[in-house]
Amino acid sequence: MNQTNTRAYNFNAGPSALPLEVLEKAQRELINFRGTGMSIMEMSHRSSTFEEIHNGAIARLKKLFSVPDDYEVLFLQGGASLQFSMIPMNFLNAGQKAGYIMTGSWSEKAFKEAKLFGEPYQVASTKENKYRNIPSLQDMQYDSDAAYVHLTSNNTIYGTGWFDFPDTGDVPLIADMSSDIMSKPVDVSKFSMIYAGAQKNLGPSGVTVVIIRKDFLETANTEIPTMLKYSTFVDNNSLYNTPPTFGIYMLGEVLNWMEEKGGLTEIAKLNEEKAKVIYDVIDHSNGFYTGHASPESRSLMNITFRVADEELEKQFLVEAKEAGFVGLNGHRSVGGCRASTYNAVPLEACQALSNFMVEFQNKHQ
Repeated sequence: MNQTNTRAYNFNAGPSALPLEVLEKAQRELINFRGTGMSIMEMSHRSSTFEEIHNGAIARLKKLFSVPDDYEVLFLQGGASLQFSMIPMNFLNAGQKAGYIMTGSWSEKAFKEAKLFGEPYQVASTKENKYRNIPSLQDMQYDSDAAYVHLTSNNTIYGTGWFDFPDTGDVPLIADMSSDIMSKPVDVSKFSMIYAGAQKNLGPSGVTVVIIRKDFLETANTEIPTMLKYSTFVDNNSLYNTPPTFGIYMLGEVLNWMEEKGGLTEIAKLNEEKAKVIYDVIDHSNGFYTGHASPESRSLMNITFRVADEELEKQFLVEAKEAGFVGLNGHRSVGGCRASTYNAVPLEACQALSNFMVEFQNKHQ
């Protein structure tokens, strides 16, 4: 990327990079959306124009992600963090068990919320290993009477991700895919529910995607507030109240961009290539850079690493910022460095970071 362009090398963990083509199209349409004389942000969510945008985004998501016909796709608000409590509120009764697979801070938060409603238990945890890896599928035991099993498919803070998902039998499987949704093909039919905040791979912050199987939805509690029932949004096509209209428009345009790129198979290949150019520098640095995640569990979305010593690490982050790299600081809870290489982060940005890391090591080794 030519840095005479005002675009940064954006490795933010979320909100994160959006495709330049999508931003440019939104810019062109911002003031007068397709001849309406209004911005998309100004028009009624009940209008036929917005209904077309809304339904088009749902249809495109279903097509790209190969969502089976017996699933509903919802656009909610509140982020994944609201889902941590909304899920047990709907599906976990007092005294009932739910299994949580512990792989990092977000699964810990989800587990904590579930305690308010039922009896969550830990199916497996890698906390003793500082969340460096995903638990072995063979080590997981599921209570057959559990309401559901919950996992976090990609762990932004620790840089780990799932590549094979557990078979929980008749127990519904729920996944928080906030940071890797639609970064690769996934067999949606393995899950009773998938949810994700949009602000990493799908669009701007403010939209939460929920994909939920209809027969699972039928088991939900009914004695809860209207705005916290999934059925409320199913019955009203996610339009019970005013939705985040601009966010949904942007999400639809990002999905269109993904379609133009060849769909999830091609996007997955590119994501693997992007991650590899950075992981290769870490692996061949003779310890100058050390990755946090175990190689078999390495995320393709969040590459976490440390620099040889603390003072050099501080200098690395300062020099990286001066060179136009944004968002390389690790999460405040763990420190270190993190490069988030979501779908919209171009290969050129990852190659530029790789080159910078090599040059920095050569100067300071």
